[in-house]
Amino acid sequence: MIAQNKKAYHDYFVEDTYEAGIALSGTEVKSVRAGRVNLKDSYCSFKDGELYALGFHISPYEHGNRFNTDPMREKKLLLHRQELRKLLGLLTRDGYTLVPLSLYFSRGKVKMGLGLCKGKKLYDKRESIARSEASRMMERTVKTKQYKED
Repeated sequence: MIAQNKKAYHDYFVEDTYEAGIALSGTEVKSVRAGRVNLKDSYCSFKDGELYALGFHISPYEHGNRFNTDPMREKKLLLHRQELRKLLGLLTRDGYTLVPLSLYFSRGKVKMGLGLCKGKKLYDKRESIARSEASRMMERTVKTKQYKED
């Protein structure tokens, strides 16, 4: 795992996930291997029938020279044609958003985990925060009771 977009799970309901390859240059891959990636506030959109990741920041490689690319450039995502058609249909009519969730290596290639998401309202966010705090409190009480029994 290289990077995760934890903010996406806070802002959206993730309904389905996809795996996509990314078209990167050589210095970008070296920077990704160094872990200099930021997925926060990134999203995906279609342009001319192809899918691109926007707002996805890869810091310039420190030892690179003129071959370094713009850190905020649009990165092309590689999916099968059937998946692209399905996603295009869902994004245009059902109010879904395609959000990058994670970046990782799979057999030496950089892959991006995409989530088909619907936006959360403010009350949904509060509800999910309350649920996570309640589960954290339950774990704490169980842990303290185990120590008391020993």
